[in-house]
Amino acid sequence: MAIEQDIGRIAEQEKALVFDRFDLTMAWELGSLLRQMATERGLGVAIDVRLHSMPAFYAALPGSTADNEGWVRRKRNLVLRFFQSSYAIGRKLAQQDTTLEAKFGLSSSDYAAHGGSFPITVAGVGCIGAVTVSGLPQREDHNLVVEALARMLGMDISKLRLD
Repeated sequence: MAIEQDIGRIAEQEKALVFDRFDLTMAWELGSLLRQMATERGLGVAIDVRLHSMPAFYAALPGSTADNEGWVRRKRNLVLRFFQSSYAIGRKLAQQDTTLEAKFGLSSSDYAAHGGSFPITVAGVGCIGAVTVSGLPQREDHNLVVEALARMLGMDISKLRLD
């Protein structure tokens, strides 16, 4: 899929994947759903659900590494700064042939424009946190998160997934 198509589809995802409400119980359900999906598929990932500065769920599955926690933190930082998915920002930067540091002065030690972190958005409120997966190629990290959000919201993933 071309960068322009990705950017458009991710914008659709961000607009569609919005909760009416979201609390710590739902955060645990989202993390647990992602863990179940990853376990069933044999994926070695780390999973994080955070409501801004409050950790709500974290799991590191067999096959993940200590580095995944750093990637989770850096991708999540990006989402909580811009209220957009980390993959959307990465694709936009690629389209503009620039980097986070060049465009925004953001250090790669604290921010990562790689797929896998997605804003948790509540209608009428905005972004209240982020859900992040690390351990797969970035597009697959992103798709896994989007699939879990779609399931929680009762939406058809086939209309939202990146090809």
